[in-house]
Amino acid sequence: MSTDLVDELRSRVRALLTEAWPNGAATQDVDALDFLRARFDAGLAWVHFPVGLGGLGAPRALQAVVDAELAAAGAPDNDPRRIGIGLGMAAPTILRYGTSEQQRRWLRPLWTGEEVWCQLFSEPGAGSDLAALATRALPGTDGVWTVDGQKVWTSSAHTARWAILVARTDPAVPKHRGITYFVCDMTDPGVEVRPLRQITGEAEFNEVFLTGVRIPDTDRLGAVGEGWQVAQTTLNNERVSIGGQATPREGGLIGIVARTWRTHPELRTAELHQRLLRHWVDAEVLRLTGERLRQQLAAGQPGPEGAGGKLAFARLAQELTGFEVELLGEAGLGYDDWTMVRPELVDFTGREAGYRYLRAKGNSIEGGTSEILRNIIAERVLGLPPEPRTDKDVPWKELAR
Repeated sequence: MSTDLVDELRSRVRALLTEAWPNGAATQDVDALDFLRARFDAGLAWVHFPVGLGGLGAPRALQAVVDAELAAAGAPDNDPRRIGIGLGMAAPTILRYGTSEQQRRWLRPLWTGEEVWCQLFSEPGAGSDLAALATRALPGTDGVWTVDGQKVWTSSAHTARWAILVARTDPAVPKHRGITYFVCDMTDPGVEVRPLRQITGEAEFNEVFLTGVRIPDTDRLGAVGEGWQVAQTTLNNERVSIGGQATPREGGLIGIVARTWRTHPELRTAELHQRLLRHWVDAEVLRLTGERLRQQLAAGQPGPEGAGGKLAFARLAQELTGFEVELLGEAGLGYDDWTMVRPELVDFTGREAGYRYLRAKGNSIEGGTSEILRNIIAERVLGLPPEPRTDKDVPWKELAR
């Protein structure tokens, strides 16, 4: 890492703080949103993005320098958990496939959190087999597409302004080739969002019905019929954002379980101790593997390696939450609030062990099921022969559904 680059970044951060956060956290007359906008315009939002789009074209690894300086100054942040879909999935796709106008329109409010994004991919008949999707987009003579269909398991749909959407534009070709990628305005009157209540009692996910939704062609990402290729950028980044998050040693769920262990010595047994040690090692291996993956991202787009991280994350989360419930015994089964609420984000840390146990069941489904991820790893990482696919060259409209 170049010392000159680090010094330049720190100088830019100091200039930003002087101009937009003059008296630190004690300032009452500086709006947090104004500061975030100024940070984006200064190229300090994501430094590896191009100049003018929140970045400086610098190495991705230098983002940690900026984040540390701003955190030390008590400057506002953009709450990445609330806008994770926009940051982790929509933004990389817009950067790679969006026009200059699209990038300027969407990236700034996406990063500042002014506009929340969601993902309209999965359908009732096309979950694990996403390419079988049936939502249709028909072109009009006025340069506007009309979209009809249903999407499901959509996080943040009830708070989102925009959605990344894949729809079928040509049913006469094989399923992977007749898909186009759009950005959908969730405030359109043809968009209906209905809550899906989960085993936790919450409605974190939604089903979305699209009826005559009009999307201008200027809101298309990539070429017509090449939506599957565009979607791969989204999906690869999604897996990294779920399974490759940066955490400190003994951070996340392993930290919660370790604290439970330390505060309840009367519940310990030798067998549970051995299992906890294995979980701790697995968590550390996953943390270090995620760090290596993030370093690889600096050299280009994420590959299928993210599938491995997401697969391991889901397995470990379920094992850890199960271990915590077993350790606590009857107390671990307690869960005192089944109210149907529609949260903006998932809170593992501030909830009961019983809640964490139930919510972790979704980790092996969201972001790609563990079964499908094993196929991806086998074929794209290990190079094993693919499973026979009888529908590979058959037009989508002729497939049995």
